[in-house]
Amino acid sequence: MSIPLTADDARPERLHPLALLSGLGRAVRNAIGGIAAGGYFAFQGRPLIAFILVGSLLVIAPIVMFIHWRRFSFRVGHDAIRIDSGILSRNQRTIPFDRVADVSIAQGPLQRVVGIARVTLETGGSAAGQEEGVLDGIALHRAEALREHVRSMRAAARGPIAADSVAVAQADEEAAPLFAMDARRVLTLGLFNFSLALFAGLFGATQTFGDVLNINPFERTFWRPILEQSGLGDWLLAHRIGLAIAGAVVLVIAGTVTGLVRTVLREFGFRLDRTGNGFRRRRGLLTKTDVSLPTRRIQAGLIVTGPVRSHFGWRALKVLSLAGEASGGKSGEQGRDDHVLAPLATDAEIAPIVAGMGLALPGAATPWQPVARAYVTSFLVVIAAAMALAAMVGTIVLAVQDADPLAFAGPPLLALGGFAALGALRWFEWRHTAFATEDGRLLIRSGWWSRRTLLIPLRNVQSVTLRESSLSRRFGIAALAVDVAGGKSGGQIVPALPRDRASLLRAELLSAQP
Repeated sequence: MSIPLTADDARPERLHPLALLSGLGRAVRNAIGGIAAGGYFAFQGRPLIAFILVGSLLVIAPIVMFIHWRRFSFRVGHDAIRIDSGILSRNQRTIPFDRVADVSIAQGPLQRVVGIARVTLETGGSAAGQEEGVLDGIALHRAEALREHVRSMRAAARGPIAADSVAVAQADEEAAPLFAMDARRVLTLGLFNFSLALFAGLFGATQTFGDVLNINPFERTFWRPILEQSGLGDWLLAHRIGLAIAGAVVLVIAGTVTGLVRTVLREFGFRLDRTGNGFRRRRGLLTKTDVSLPTRRIQAGLIVTGPVRSHFGWRALKVLSLAGEASGGKSGEQGRDDHVLAPLATDAEIAPIVAGMGLALPGAATPWQPVARAYVTSFLVVIAAAMALAAMVGTIVLAVQDADPLAFAGPPLLALGGFAALGALRWFEWRHTAFATEDGRLLIRSGWWSRRTLLIPLRNVQSVTLRESSLSRRFGIAALAVDVAGGKSGGQIVPALPRDRASLLRAELLSAQP
């Protein structure tokens, strides 16, 4: 069947009828509030109201789902796709294929059973991380055909050489991957995916619900049935420090298991292939995803590691692309995992991927330049003032309460300890913060615990902003914010440069623009 010239002239297609089944999970999540309200009324002795409320949800939700399915359609043209949606307010969204940054195919467990898939098209024109076009439930063979059509149309728009490269990529699709992770590598990654945020969440959950459900490992009632037959159990139950240690061990084990499970579900079968115009990544155990990323959409590379990972030679490779970043991430960090090209790899494994992006890893001869020592001293001035104020407030409170004279040493000592701890962390940050310009690229290295190295081609720099504050001017330093398309709001920061050096670097970056 020939493809019409425009998307408006194409035959409208609907989502697969079985997409209604895959939408049941979302319908249940959307109805949780109403179900909870029904449970409340039932508990209050008003079963009629509960029955009407829950019954209405059970009747209305399937009707709304069916109407949405009937009113949703898409049309595939030779150069664009048009998506029509909306029940009362109709939307017609046309997405040119040459503006598509990513085409991904995902299958959840139920979708894999019934043979349908979710297709996502993203462009750089939406808000950070927002999906512009989603076909949530079309036949798998239709999803794959649509992806290949988008690839071929994008390549044809760039000329015969690009079209030939797509044909070569399709012929070599089953060749050896550019990078892959076996089960052992995935499990190793899972061991590294325990985070302090997860630990804090588990601790908060035990303190909030632990006493009610008797799952608080910091209380004697949790351990008594387990350890009452052990001699160690008597000591543990008698000493608060023992309970604290045992509770922390339980949370660490729970966090480690959670990280392992989450990583295996997401990264199982990870495979990265080189295509004619970019990369293709497949991964997932229950929910399988298939994402393609054109090289021309990649704006910068990001290498992430940490003290422990770095000791074993492990790195993660991510990219900043025109699909954008989710808001709220750190400088240069992806707020989502859609653009991770190598979650756990060595430098030797990352090098060919980076080369495919037209970049190169930093080497021993890279001319790294550290930032000014004022990065530490200016920070310490602010922290000293804050700690002094906190110590003064604490002392005043103790004086009002007519506390014991020995207690007055507490606030100054706490302030001094906090000052020393934060100062040490800032010093470690300074030791690992540097920049370099080399071979047409800007390199920014930052972080101590989460170590990040940004590889920014100078041709992709959109703007450079020199930032100063009243405090930084007193120390004679400034920061540079380097903006690339798809990067985080506020740019990628080179902090605490001497004012003259910052001006020279800004001029160097701007002069390198084509």
